[in-house]
Amino acid sequence: MARRGGMGGGINRRYLSEVMGKCGKDLATAEDIVDDLRSRYGDFARLTRQVLLLNVRQVLNVRNNKRVKDEDEDDNNGDEEASVAQRKKQRRVDEKEEKLQRAEQSHLRRRNMERSVSSSPSSSSSEDCADVSTSEDAIYGEKLSPPRFDLINDSLRDNYAKLNSSSKKPIGSPVEKNVEVETVSNKGRSKLATMGARKEAKGSLSLSGTTANGDLEVEGNKGPTFKDFGGIKKVLDELEMNVLFPILNPEPFKKIGVKPPSGILFHGPPGCGKTKLANAIANEVGVPFFKISATEVVSGVSGASEENIRELFSKAYRTAPSIVFIDEIDAIGSKRENQQREMEKRIVTQLLTCMDGPGNKGEKNVPDSSAGFVLVIGATNRPDALDPALRRSGRFECEIALTAPDEDARAEILSVVAQKLRLEGPFDKKRIARLTPGFVGADLESVAYLAGRKAIKRILDSRKSEQSGDGEDDKSWLRMPWPEEELEKLFVKMSDFEEAVNLVQASLTREGFSIVPDVKWDDVGGLDHLRLQFNRYIVRPIKKPDIYKAFGVDLETGFLLYGPPGCGKTLIAKAAANEAGANFMHIKGAELLNKYVGESELAIRTLFQRARTCAPCVIFFDEVDALTTSRGKEGAWVVERLLNQFLAELDGGERRNVYVIGATNRPDVVDPAFLRPGRFGNLLYVPLPNADERASILKAIARKKPIDPSVDLDGIAKMNCEGFSGADLAHLVQKATFQAVEEMIGSSESSEDDVTDITQSTIKSKHFEQALSLVSPSVNKQQRKHYDALSKKLQESVGRNTEQQVTIGPSFTLE
Repeated sequence: MARRGGMGGGINRRYLSEVMGKCGKDLATAEDIVDDLRSRYGDFARLTRQVLLLNVRQVLNVRNNKRVKDEDEDDNNGDEEASVAQRKKQRRVDEKEEKLQRAEQSHLRRRNMERSVSSSPSSSSSEDCADVSTSEDAIYGEKLSPPRFDLINDSLRDNYAKLNSSSKKPIGSPVEKNVEVETVSNKGRSKLATMGARKEAKGSLSLSGTTANGDLEVEGNKGPTFKDFGGIKKVLDELEMNVLFPILNPEPFKKIGVKPPSGILFHGPPGCGKTKLANAIANEVGVPFFKISATEVVSGVSGASEENIRELFSKAYRTAPSIVFIDEIDAIGSKRENQQREMEKRIVTQLLTCMDGPGNKGEKNVPDSSAGFVLVIGATNRPDALDPALRRSGRFECEIALTAPDEDARAEILSVVAQKLRLEGPFDKKRIARLTPGFVGADLESVAYLAGRKAIKRILDSRKSEQSGDGEDDKSWLRMPWPEEELEKLFVKMSDFEEAVNLVQASLTREGFSIVPDVKWDDVGGLDHLRLQFNRYIVRPIKKPDIYKAFGVDLETGFLLYGPPGCGKTLIAKAAANEAGANFMHIKGAELLNKYVGESELAIRTLFQRARTCAPCVIFFDEVDALTTSRGKEGAWVVERLLNQFLAELDGGERRNVYVIGATNRPDVVDPAFLRPGRFGNLLYVPLPNADERASILKAIARKKPIDPSVDLDGIAKMNCEGFSGADLAHLVQKATFQAVEEMIGSSESSEDDVTDITQSTIKSKHFEQALSLVSPSVNKQQRKHYDALSKKLQESVGRNTEQQVTIGPSFTLE
């Protein structure tokens, strides 16, 4: 059995040699023998291919050396050694074997005599040479083939000799590993310094796959560059200063005596371009690029994972300056205190040691540090899962967050993506950017791809209709060539993009984000002064951050909307998020509560962490009183730990560009700690609308309804809807619509004519009169007085001054 112990990666050499002797004689190389062993024996299938291949080659070398040694000794000693060997062999033969040999010889003489009588001398001599070759033929009647492993050694002797000569390499020469190596350049030349070799080629090069003797296979490569990115100008400027400049111009750093950053960690949501950006860095600088996925490092053999890491960094240090890129680094760099197996802890420790440099490992053939440095790039979407030792200075000291793009960044990405498309007419990238909230770069590329498919399908449908005009199921259009005049008709239209947007799911929705609602201020109706407040504190800081930053404005980024139910608090928050064009997270208060200890606090931390990652972001807590019940009250212990975590997240500078809006109709139960400046610092009271606001709201609701021109919406709102909230007015329009629908259905059923002109049907005044008899205000006068008194009490308790007081309703003040 293949077991641990001994040399050669834990394989019993004697057992491996015996099994190799049973392999087929048609196997020509060591790789073929390895594939045969892994397919026939489960013990060898569980080993890594590299370890097994190394042991097979060593066994073949031993056999080859032994065979060559035996042949040399036979040539030198000649007949003397042959006679000595024959005498030793004869001494080992016992009496029974001698009798058997005499019987065989007698049988052979009789058969030869019979053949000589029946055939000619020439034919008998040839038959003797062909038939009488071994003594076993006389007994078993046929020739026996020699052992299989002898045939393998004979057929592979030349390969073994080449392998033996190539194995005599100096210490420190590279061993074959599954590591992708690329060397790229934009300046028309590519330089590779592997084992002192220099190779030049035109254009950019991709060098992938090292062989046993250090040779590299060169392939053309046209990878991404910085110009292929949009919306991350600040990130690209930082990389040019901290990465490109130190690699291309190391002299200033040597002169001043400082070291450039040795590690960069890209983190952010999936699809934001972390891997593509690492490849772009390699294409910009044109140095050896070692790209490997973290999962490829892990091996099932003890010690092999650490060896893979050492070998990866050994190659990088030999070819310095170079770049090592480890994708999904959290798979091998997770926190050691959370890992259960010792092997996982050793992998993290080995990675830390290798990132510290070659000085403490005794690397040979490593150039002096003045010749360059090794830049390690890691990518992950779980930065908090990494071991803290990896994120200290000297390792991944430079962390770059690739956040989800906002509306302007999405427009820049779309302009880059659209350059590759054949567009018809002007491309309104801002419109598509507004239609794609929560989309990352990968999603926008998918939108462009689907838009191109829509354009092709549009032309293809016309071809299909022409070919299948006879009604038969003809598939000839599949094989018809495309003439040049039809190819000239292929264009991507804006309508293709608009249809493609609906086919792609935003990546951020899988991360807990909500789609920005399609609610505009025109859909709200009234509340103009509240709109001004949100423009001042949310919309303008997001759209024009440089102006606010230049003046050092420290904005209160927390808002608490309170008032009677149905007054439009949720609708206002949705309209503000849509107006700002920021990422949006809609949280129902109770959905964060969890029966398991610690899970609710974890949900709060995760929520704000995602919001910070994708800033600017608006978090809207609907029915926030479910999470902010005053401490000390009956039942408050259920949310007390969550409340403390909530307060901690609302504090501090880490909440930059994260805007929090809460809505409640029970502000008296909210803990006073939430109402201080810096948390929910802006208290906005949303009372019942007055007569003019009711008219504005009713017109906004009825805008999408077939209202008869004779209907006086202003009169209905002012005279007949006293005390109605926004929800009551929406209910009124819905009831009037149902009355019109029922009238239309009744007239169509009673009429003998089956054709009814639906386009001429409208909602008339009589339908509103019928609806008014069915709808009543949801907030009575007593409740209205209660909310007005509660608003005054709340404003006085938190000590608001007249400059911050905002009362929206019949009598509002804004100073």
